[in-house]
Amino acid sequence: MQSTFNRERKDTRILIYSHDTFGLGHLRRCRTIAHSLVDRFKHLSVLILSGSPIIGSFDFRSRVDFVRVPGVVKLRNGEYTPLNLHIDVEQTLRMRASIIRHTAEMFDPDVFIVDKEPLGLRGEVLETLEVLKQRGTRLVLGLRDVMDEPKLLAPEWRRKKVLPALRDLYDEIWIYGLPQICEPLDGIALPASVRKKITYTGYLSREVSTGGAPPRMPEITKKPYILVTTGGGGDGEGLIDWVLRAYEHDALLPYPALLVLGPFMQSERQTEFMNRAAKLKRVDAITFHSNLEALVAGAAGVVAMGGYNTFCEVLSLDKRALIIPRTTPRLEQFIRASSAAHLGLVSMLSEDGVNDPAVMAAALRALPRQNLPSKVVVPGLLEGLPNVAKLVAPWLKVAEEESSQVVARIG
Repeated sequence: MQSTFNRERKDTRILIYSHDTFGLGHLRRCRTIAHSLVDRFKHLSVLILSGSPIIGSFDFRSRVDFVRVPGVVKLRNGEYTPLNLHIDVEQTLRMRASIIRHTAEMFDPDVFIVDKEPLGLRGEVLETLEVLKQRGTRLVLGLRDVMDEPKLLAPEWRRKKVLPALRDLYDEIWIYGLPQICEPLDGIALPASVRKKITYTGYLSREVSTGGAPPRMPEITKKPYILVTTGGGGDGEGLIDWVLRAYEHDALLPYPALLVLGPFMQSERQTEFMNRAAKLKRVDAITFHSNLEALVAGAAGVVAMGGYNTFCEVLSLDKRALIIPRTTPRLEQFIRASSAAHLGLVSMLSEDGVNDPAVMAAALRALPRQNLPSKVVVPGLLEGLPNVAKLVAPWLKVAEEESSQVVARIG
């Protein structure tokens, strides 16, 4: 059943939800999908619902916009607290749920894509899913290639009572990856009716934006350099410290390094790392860059923790990469990096608690001799965006045809 609300319009619409309690991963993935879709469908508008406190720092293409719900952050004990508002967290969560529901009702999307969390943060999307299901909106759950160990994900989803929504509400489940690298729902007891909804799209390819003014690039990028990126930076202190220690230990490493600390790194550690970098002739450090793809594209190699977006950029822009994955609180990065290293797409170095600067220096020296990812043939590896477009196309076409019929009847 297609929605009949406000179908005299001639455009089509997609709503994307990203819970974004912390970090940049979810937002950047949703933004990539939105930009790709409006490029392919000329009468499409995409609205992103996000709790990211820095969503306004990113550029958005024409026909892509966002609604920011009040931010919350997850504490070390697993509880949530408002990011900025001095009000009760339960009241904040009710506000978020209300904004999400009312935005969805007014925007009336043809397709609703929920990123990673099937019910949203603390179930805040459930009521919206039920409302849109009644309207005939196509409901999609989008999952990254790796979630966590099945022994941890399975009880988490049982606790959150995810299965009824997967069975009764969602029409499709997209996994933005390939089973050759990881099957994120393997080991979870799902009925056959739910497994039939799963499609592996391939990874979401990235490119350097050519629209607007060219991004301002740090001075160090005028010569070959190693890019060191932590993503959001909230858990990247160990990586930055280890790389700095390597350059402090060995002044003759083959390339200078540009460190992107991440906007969510603690300010005290940012200051410490900036001061240490300032003492090194061949190291520069910045907090944030809104066009990280441009920095990746210009780099001779990339050192990173191996989050989903950085992994996609490394593959898309064909860069040699050294991945140092985190192992807490989730094994997501470790699982991805291990599988990719086994295929020869990247190299991996594990933190051992010692973080010997000589070990990092040796890995940085070896980086330029790695094979490029393009030397490894993995069919369908970077077909995610074209496949997402193919998956939504029938529902956008139906919406456009129905609105044309409405206009014809009115006429």
